[in-house]
Amino acid sequence: MATKKRYALVGTGGRSSFFYTAIASDYSATSCIVALCDTNQTRMDYANSRLTALGHGAVPTFLAADFDKMIAAAKPDEVIVTTIDRTHHTYIVRALELGCNVVTEKPMTIDAPRCLDIFSAVDRTGRNVRVTFNYRYAPHNTKVFELLRSGAIGTVTSVHFEWMLNTSHGADYFRRWHRDKKNSGGLLVHKSTHHFDLVNFWLQTRPQTVYAQGDLKFYGKENAEKRGVTEFYNRARGSEVAKRDPFALHMDTIPTLKALYQDAEHEDGYYRDQSVFGDGISIEDTMNLLIRYRNGAVMTYSLTAYAPWEGFRVNFNGTKGRLEMEVVENSYVNSGGDQSLEGSIEKRSILLRPLFEQPREIEIEASKGAHGGGDSVLLQDLFGEPVTDEYMRAASHIDGAASILTGIAANRSIATGQVVAVDDILKVPE
Repeated sequence: MATKKRYALVGTGGRSSFFYTAIASDYSATSCIVALCDTNQTRMDYANSRLTALGHGAVPTFLAADFDKMIAAAKPDEVIVTTIDRTHHTYIVRALELGCNVVTEKPMTIDAPRCLDIFSAVDRTGRNVRVTFNYRYAPHNTKVFELLRSGAIGTVTSVHFEWMLNTSHGADYFRRWHRDKKNSGGLLVHKSTHHFDLVNFWLQTRPQTVYAQGDLKFYGKENAEKRGVTEFYNRARGSEVAKRDPFALHMDTIPTLKALYQDAEHEDGYYRDQSVFGDGISIEDTMNLLIRYRNGAVMTYSLTAYAPWEGFRVNFNGTKGRLEMEVVENSYVNSGGDQSLEGSIEKRSILLRPLFEQPREIEIEASKGAHGGGDSVLLQDLFGEPVTDEYMRAASHIDGAASILTGIAANRSIATGQVVAVDDILKVPE
């Protein structure tokens, strides 16, 4: 019988359960969790209760300051990183230095200096970093890759990509640590890394120049005041005003959020239920980009974080026609219930419009589950028996860097009002 691959996990917040529950249930024959690490003992205890309920059994826990001790004691083969974005590089670099490969949640990191630290560590150690771009694995996104690769619309000349986050999911970024750009790099790094990675993947190219504009137009206290709002609160818990606010998050009514955050806040003072119309928000909610790629294609991109529906439209123009995709996703709140709803599909369509021919609907493979069915395929790729992937969807640290550099360049463009050359920030190997 093959030896199980040993995983330690650092960062036991909402995203972590995606990985440890999969290992404990569907991939228990090939993988196991050997240790947990976090700044918060309550959250680690909750993760252990989930592991126990799944029949995996509890594992040793280590506070963040004891990360090195965890590696020495638990001897993992790989470390899964699901911490706050600004600390990803800390654990990625140290895990590599201590002899482990790494699986990291996106974004790989939030700025160029941290990215350089990761590149240097990979070069020094010869170890691997995988970035979990689950959207690559969704059947509709894979189908777009297949169609473009086949030359169905010839050479792609331009792309228009519009992504909508609604007042449930989109608002959630403004309740939690993501609202501070120092933690997340803003939505152009934290969220849009998915979208920019998809375009890099679809077109098999990298960004060359980026021009961007971005503003906070809806969330935040000042915007609410302009709309005539007069009642405010800092956090939902204990607030009478929050009871009348449809944007408020009431953690005591959602068992998972209560266990992960409300019951844990006495340890670190982190409030998961902050007002989206409070002060202290430093990220944008309305973003527009113009991107030129190394292969000559140009993309217009927009992200709106307060839309009435969730999903995206992407259109490709080429020398032989046009490809159009629309995807409507179900609404959800991170860790707010059934995790399979995260990015699950309400409806989707792909329309191929060849020049001088009738348009035709493209059949899409059936899928279910989170991120358009991509999560289950990604998990198989990570933890299941190895298989050959003709679509080359596994993402390395180089892919991770290429995806965030679009957002990092966009942030610089927003700050300066100038077109930004991506190579001036960081040159990514081909």
